[in-house]
Amino acid sequence: MRKPLLFMITVLLVLSCKNEQPERTLPPNTYEVNVTAKGVYNGIRSHLIILNDRRQEIQLDTAMIANETATFTGKVESPAMRLLTINGIRGHVQFVLEPGITNIEVYKDSISKSVVDGGKNNDDHNAYKALYKQRADELKALGQEIQIARQLNDSVKYGNLMAKNIERTKAIQDLAYEYIADNPDSDFSLLLLETMLIGSNPNVEKIKSSIAILNDVVNRSNGNKFLGRKIRTFVAQKEALANLEIGKIAPNFSAPDPNGKEIALNDIKGKATIIDFWASWCGPCRRENPNVVRVYEKYHDKGLEIISVSLDKPNQKDRWLQAIEKDKLTWHHVSNLKYFNEPVARLYNVSAIPATFILDEDGKIVAKKLRGKALEDQIASMLN
Repeated sequence: MRKPLLFMITVLLVLSCKNEQPERTLPPNTYEVNVTAKGVYNGIRSHLIILNDRRQEIQLDTAMIANETATFTGKVESPAMRLLTINGIRGHVQFVLEPGITNIEVYKDSISKSVVDGGKNNDDHNAYKALYKQRADELKALGQEIQIARQLNDSVKYGNLMAKNIERTKAIQDLAYEYIADNPDSDFSLLLLETMLIGSNPNVEKIKSSIAILNDVVNRSNGNKFLGRKIRTFVAQKEALANLEIGKIAPNFSAPDPNGKEIALNDIKGKATIIDFWASWCGPCRRENPNVVRVYEKYHDKGLEIISVSLDKPNQKDRWLQAIEKDKLTWHHVSNLKYFNEPVARLYNVSAIPATFILDEDGKIVAKKLRGKALEDQIASMLN
């Protein structure tokens, strides 16, 4: 009896070994995204989508559904957030496109509940989504309690619930930064931080502190380095903008005049100072110049100074000088002749001209973007 039993056990072991498939591995920097979409007909197209900084969808790849499945393959050096969409299905699946195999099970009737199974970064993404859903569900339940309290005219309970609502709303807003702080070695944390740049009121201080703790992740790959530079540039630009708000001290600068001599803003300031960004090729600037000349001639003796920063193009110094002479601009002029890459223009976040900044005698910005009568009225109010 023992020999038949041993034979059967041996046969079962052999069969089980044959059924076990070795885990597939892909070449370095290669991805494979396998989509399962039950109930989706053959011939329907699915798409990999990237969102640009303006939240516009850009199609990266397309695969046809066949037998309720589709597969995307390609190269990717660093993890990146991507969307999966399927024609005829409303919404999308957000996931991390990363080297290796990622499986996505799409629920066509509720695509937001689709399941993503991939590498570590998708695991991290799933963990973050679970945390977010938990807090969102709590906020939703609280909203229902608030509605009941309002219907019952229970002002005390309503007030307490509204205070709690503010706390829970803030908890959702802070979740990304908390997750990053708890997971400073995750590539997904860097991807998550990039999403925080979008919106009308980004928290610059929290973005700045978050990118600082992700330094090791940033240096991990060229793609991560690109994201790191993008986020740090965003922070620098926002901080520069904050320094240009009315009431702030205007940033000092120096640049060469037509003779190559460096002139600094702090060395020429008057009781009132106009920083004027212009160029010889700028029609609106040239049309405004007679008004600026009139204001200068009227108020220079009372303490008005003007420093014009030209955004003329490289190798066009003659045009700059000819425009100064022709328009009778007898005040201070500087330029590096670098067009919109002019360092002073970049310092002042100037992306269109003419542009003006008006400073008081302490160098504080008191007005911006004034032209015509509004410019003269501002200077008159400061010097008359």
